[in-house]
Amino acid sequence: MGKVMILNASPRAPRSNSKRYAEIFSKYDPSGCEYYNITKSNHKDLCAKIEAFSDVLFVFPLYVDGIPSTLLQFLKTLEDHAPRSKPVISVLINCGFIEWEQNDVAISMIKLFCGQNGYAFGSALSIGSGEAILDTPFKFLADKKIKKFAASIDKQKYGSFHTAMPLTKRVYINASTDYWIRYGKKNGITREQMESMKIE
Repeated sequence: MGKVMILNASPRAPRSNSKRYAEIFSKYDPSGCEYYNITKSNHKDLCAKIEAFSDVLFVFPLYVDGIPSTLLQFLKTLEDHAPRSKPVISVLINCGFIEWEQNDVAISMIKLFCGQNGYAFGSALSIGSGEAILDTPFKFLADKKIKKFAASIDKQKYGSFHTAMPLTKRVYINASTDYWIRYGKKNGITREQMESMKIE
C-alpha cells in the first residue's frame, strides 16, 4: 500500500465539485492521502512534494472536451521539474454532460503526458452529470463508484470506471434547462440573455 497525493486542478478548486469528489475519495482511501489545490503560485512546491507519494490523483472538471488550463500549466511545470521517483498518475474527471464518455479525450491527454514523461498511468474514473449528481438521490452511484476507484489505487489493481445519473438525454436536458433558468432568474438574468451570444 502506497500513499496518494490528491491534486485538485479545478479553476475554482476551493468551492468546486472536484473538492467534493476528493473528499469522498479520501473517505475510502486507507493510505492517509494528502489533498492540495493547484494554484498559479504553488506549482514548484507541489512538484517537490510529489516524490514522497506512490500515487498522484488529479481531480478536475472537463473543460471544452479537455483538461482545464489550471492543469495544463501545472503539467508544463511538472515536465520541467520531474521527481526522481515517479508516482503512478490516476484521474477522476466529472463533466456536465450525461454521457461519461465525453471525458475520454481528457483521459487521453493525461495518458499522453504520462507516456511522454515516463509516468505509469493508473486508474480513471469518468463521471457524467457530474455537476449535478452529488445533489440528487443518485449520489450513491457516484459514492459507490469512487469507493471501487479508491480500492483499485490502494491495491494497485488499476482500471477504468464510470458512472452517471440513470436518466435519458431528454429528461436530463429538460431538468438542466429548468435549473439554469431558475438560477438565472435568481441572479436577475433572463433565459433570452443566457441564450444570447453577447458577453458583457
